[in-house]
Amino acid sequence: MKKRNIVHSALSLSLTAALCLSMAACGGTQTPADSAAASQPAAPSAAVQPSSAEQASAALPVKALNPKQVEENPYMAKSDANIHHDGYNTDSTDEILPLAIYPEINVSYETTNANASPAIYFDSYGHAVVPLLGGIAIRDLNADETKTLGYFSPKQHDGGGYVIQSSYTFLDESNRIVCPTSNNHVLMLRATDENGNVLPEFEKVLDIDIKAAAEAALGKELTQNLLSVVFDYDGNLWFATGGFRIYPQRQQQGVIGYIARSAIDAILNGEQTDLSKAVFVYELTPGEGAENGIAASKDGAVILTNQNCYLLRAEEGVDVVWCTPYESAGAKVSGEGDKTTGGGLAWGGGCSPTLTPNLVLFTDNQDPVNLLALDMKTGEVVASTPVLDDLPEGYQVAVENSAIVYDDGNGTVSTIVCNWFGAGNAGLADPNNDSSIQSYANIYDMNWLTKGNCMIAPGVERVDTVKTDSGYEMKSIWSRNDLSDTSILKLSTATGYIYGYVQDLESGMWQYIILDFATGETVFTMDVSNKYGYNNMAIGMYAGNSGNALYCPTGYLELLCLQDRFVYLPEMPYRKVDLDKAARNVLTQEQFEQDGGDGTVASWRNTVTVENVHPNTTVSFRMNNLSGSTAELKLYAYSADGTLAEVSNELWSITDEAGSAVDTLSDGTLYELRVSVADGGAFDLSEAEKEIKISVVLAK
Repeated sequence: MKKRNIVHSALSLSLTAALCLSMAACGGTQTPADSAAASQPAAPSAAVQPSSAEQASAALPVKALNPKQVEENPYMAKSDANIHHDGYNTDSTDEILPLAIYPEINVSYETTNANASPAIYFDSYGHAVVPLLGGIAIRDLNADETKTLGYFSPKQHDGGGYVIQSSYTFLDESNRIVCPTSNNHVLMLRATDENGNVLPEFEKVLDIDIKAAAEAALGKELTQNLLSVVFDYDGNLWFATGGFRIYPQRQQQGVIGYIARSAIDAILNGEQTDLSKAVFVYELTPGEGAENGIAASKDGAVILTNQNCYLLRAEEGVDVVWCTPYESAGAKVSGEGDKTTGGGLAWGGGCSPTLTPNLVLFTDNQDPVNLLALDMKTGEVVASTPVLDDLPEGYQVAVENSAIVYDDGNGTVSTIVCNWFGAGNAGLADPNNDSSIQSYANIYDMNWLTKGNCMIAPGVERVDTVKTDSGYEMKSIWSRNDLSDTSILKLSTATGYIYGYVQDLESGMWQYIILDFATGETVFTMDVSNKYGYNNMAIGMYAGNSGNALYCPTGYLELLCLQDRFVYLPEMPYRKVDLDKAARNVLTQEQFEQDGGDGTVASWRNTVTVENVHPNTTVSFRMNNLSGSTAELKLYAYSADGTLAEVSNELWSITDEAGSAVDTLSDGTLYELRVSVADGGAFDLSEAEKEIKISVVLAK
């Protein structure tokens, strides 16, 4: 980020083994007017220079996991394209995230929106797609002040009268933005041209009144609003009506259904379409409705209502492959004398369903709350166990965050659930409340917004579902009752860590936090501020495709970004390389060989652009995932044609942090890969004078 470092107080870097987790299934996009005080920027503080202890790096060892087991949806963007990263709703990423290699927090200030950019998702070009003033935009999140590159505003571009509901917006395979609206339509917006350039004004290429089409197909009026949409693997657009809390006794009429792909293609081709022959619905029992997002795999679309879990397929109508009921204690709210004043969100299971190739996982809303695993083919409950059932006295449990679900591909599925109780608005119990309205005033407890995480219940737990000869069994791996969190925690399979944003309840300090996936231990914290407005807005963590960015919105109009200073210029240490022009990416063996490499991939692919360089410049990449003998290694660099070429030995070396050559490498130790690059030379990917761009990978 080419911006000011956040230094409201001295940055605290704590790497410890001491014991001291997903956006709430809701995700508001607007700050209520009566919370304006909470959204005012903090008064600037004097810059604090890092101490000598902070100058040293204690990088976390890489504990890479197998990539997540998610089969690519051909109708979704090849990126972290929705609020839960993928169509399975795993809340995990295969991208690299920071490892405490000379870490720093940078900030981009919001000057247009009512709050820092929430609900961030990325297109295949790496553009950040975010809500903006009731619409949707592509914005530069790395500028000093967050910059809008292109946008669509219902008020300015479409006559107004509605807003885009950002929680369940996503990117399709052509990088079109697919978004439900508050007036029950679904829009598709073209945001980039064929070369990936952002359009200043997005083009609306599809607009369907889903509620009207569903009512026509059903033959009766719907009393629930559109909540969520998703493409299945055949390109049909599935939708569900409901809200973040649906009371069965209120007997509201809802549906689940889909729009056939043939109709979508026809509309995109400019053809007239008879929606009466293309919209198919399944009538829900009055009082039943969706409370979360939809998941999809090759097996079909999975929808969790307040009473049932469904697997659905498009077969010239809605084919209910299976329907599995579950129990719930109903809406949970704080009682008299409780430490909290809010409650949960959902009446039923508050956790969006998450898929693996073989299972569907979600939590019910009983007391205690149970994690359920259903067989994908049959809907049978194959395993269940209570979670977060050992909290201190006086706390309730509501799992409203989408769970992190990681399938290692070897028979173990790990689920991380997080307690969210207390952040929900008690006003959702009002019979006149429309819980589909995604605003802060409607969804969240004001005491949580203004007082912080002392107003929510603690609890984070990892439970593994293990395939055995006789079926499945669940077991608790670790539990943390000292963490109170409303952020969407993120798992990076590339690093093996869980990333979040919490508040230290003793100091009041909001901080980035990293947990060891295997043990649940806190291995890293970095302080941000002790001012109440630095809550994460119940939105969560977002990882770009740079391999070095973990974004977190705050209520103080600041978008935070945790980054590693993993690249620098050893000949000019006073100069700071622009981290937003640097990237670390996992390079698969297959891609390495396809690009012309010989041998075995031994490092991540490191890329950087450096401006105003000398004719020959040495670039140093810091990395701590190397092992073996340096004599076994060779360096490859990408050429302008996208192929790999070996770099001559005299142009690169591996050293320790003092610049001394090393012969033997130990995994977890921080080393430097130093590469000499000539401006305009064979491995300079930039055509600009006095600017170099290099992209390299080590191999054995």
